[in-house]
Amino acid sequence: MMKEIHSYWAYLALLMLIFAVANAFMGMSKKRAFTDKDVRIGLFTLIVSHIQLLIGLAWYFMSPAYKALKIDSSAVMGNSASRLLAIEHPLMMLIAIVLITIGWSKHKKKTEDSSKFKTFAIFYGLALVLILARIPWNQWFQF
Repeated sequence: MMKEIHSYWAYLALLMLIFAVANAFMGMSKKRAFTDKDVRIGLFTLIVSHIQLLIGLAWYFMSPAYKALKIDSSAVMGNSASRLLAIEHPLMMLIAIVLITIGWSKHKKKTEDSSKFKTFAIFYGLALVLILARIPWNQWFQF
């Protein structure tokens, strides 16, 4: 059940992140004011991402990938599919959440609207790239 929760919540987290990045790029390109709506989009993305992190950590320590890593780490590291689930996916997702958190923190210190949008675009955008690169796509659509 934990895997399903993690997978379903991932759809929401990914959609919010895509929306936040698109909103940041549109705000930059149209040179519009950074409003409360933009703050809420960034904040909701931050919250949804952190909830996904907590769900993901709970699932990770219950998962067969973690158990296999504890039993025979060399076998896990030798198999690309196992390595993706046991090491690469969790590590990249953690880095992505850190980037989102940094982006949120940095945007608050900016005074110009364009620099706030740019901060979201850079940090949330990098997080999006990392997430898309390390989602186990072959398993994501199986449930």
